[in-house]
Amino acid sequence: MTRDADVVVVGLGAMGAACAYQLAKRGLKVLGLDRFAPPHAVGSSHGETRITRQAVGEGAAYVPLVTASHRIWRELEAETGQKLFEACGAIVIAPGSGESSHHGKPDFVARSSEVAVDYAIPHEIMTGAEAARRFPQFANLAGDEKVYYEPGGGYVFPERCIEAQLSRAAELGAEIRTGVEVLSIAQDGDQVVVETAGGRIVAGQAIVSAGGWASELLGAPFDRLLTVNRQVLHWFELDDMAPYGPDAPVFIWMHGPTDVDYLYGFPPLPGDPRIKVATEQYAAATTPDAMSRDVSAEESAWMHRTHVDGRLAAASARVAKAAACLYTVTPDNGFIIDRHPRMDRVVAISACSGHGFKHSAGIGEAVATAVAGGDWKPLGPFSVSRFD
Repeated sequence: MTRDADVVVVGLGAMGAACAYQLAKRGLKVLGLDRFAPPHAVGSSHGETRITRQAVGEGAAYVPLVTASHRIWRELEAETGQKLFEACGAIVIAPGSGESSHHGKPDFVARSSEVAVDYAIPHEIMTGAEAARRFPQFANLAGDEKVYYEPGGGYVFPERCIEAQLSRAAELGAEIRTGVEVLSIAQDGDQVVVETAGGRIVAGQAIVSAGGWASELLGAPFDRLLTVNRQVLHWFELDDMAPYGPDAPVFIWMHGPTDVDYLYGFPPLPGDPRIKVATEQYAAATTPDAMSRDVSAEESAWMHRTHVDGRLAAASARVAKAAACLYTVTPDNGFIIDRHPRMDRVVAISACSGHGFKHSAGIGEAVATAVAGGDWKPLGPFSVSRFD
């Protein structure tokens, strides 16, 4: 069979766009496929802003990926003239006593601090009282909270990042096809055969970065390891912009013992009198095609009542906007970045478990290096075999 590409990338959201760009930089013949027209709002890579922080409390293995991502965002900004990354600072707040957890990891402030020390990442540890003095956006802190602050953290603009990488990939010779539904992926000897609604594609290797659709394309063991959850983003109108000055950071605020007793959010964008906040839920599974993308007024009212009211200064209950997105998660809340155990020419990048976007540019670089004949060792902690 005649090859259409050296590598076909299935799914062009955060991970796929990064892989297509990095593979094209290395001179490979790349074909990128997406069911929709990225950047789009039906997967996991939308919502205007995404938090980034280098001292990743989820585990030290992530630090090289997010560090590389920060470098790549700046390189892309220089190449494209687009603003992709805002280093406004990132703050993590946990109760002063009692248990807390984030992404399955207890004592997240301490874990973040340990990683920051190990990797010489500039940071500060402070009490809730000090955080309240420095950051008036946080209302009614008890004063004894444990707080981690990273001045080099902040947020990226996901839609812009995807668009920039796909544009650069195309400029470097990659072919990007949108509106293409992939039906199946199989390996035939040293080639990969991708069946689409519009015909067959043959490539030397395939990268499957299809988010919530990955398990149906990859089959076992991914179909038992990947769970899709619906998450909701909320934008509330601010009654007063004053507490959100130029030093206002992004935040993760754990106020109870479990993974769902928390909220995260962003300072308002320049000239925008709204604050974006969200929490996470892992109790109800869904599928990409069955998930409701409409957000009810009661969902936003519950979010404000349960997590926002009394915690964020001047955040009214008036809903300016709401949106739903997909999280695809693994049993240990970690990533899978590995060759398929039954198809060694197929690479899976999923799931990213709700904390993937900040790593995506670095993941694209690492995967492209490995696929082009380089070292897989840096990606070892994300092997699918850990679930055996």
